[in-house]
Amino acid sequence: MSTWSAIVIVAVVGVMTYSMRAVVIVAMANRVIPTSVARALRSVGPAVLAALAVSLAVGGDGGPSLEIAEAAGLAVAGLAAWRTRNLIVTLLAGMTTLWFVTWLL
Repeated sequence: MSTWSAIVIVAVVGVMTYSMRAVVIVAMANRVIPTSVARALRSVGPAVLAALAVSLAVGGDGGPSLEIAEAAGLAVAGLAAWRTRNLIVTLLAGMTTLWFVTWLL
């Protein structure tokens, strides 16, 4: 595969991804989102964060693959999520702990 064909493929995939998202945004522009859907959408961020944390903790080989810094970051993020129920605070607390413990070790 040449460099130019890779660039074209990436550009086409980018345009397709943007188009799929834009169609939904344009189609929903003048509509009211039902309350049940809006309530469900609030759980998407925490669900994705939980899925990432579980896949990190379980590891690719089916066994735990956590290092000390990652375990500390997950523990602090879990505590922050439980106490604040705020996704941004959870991410900041977990990442700050991960970076700090990594720096210490």
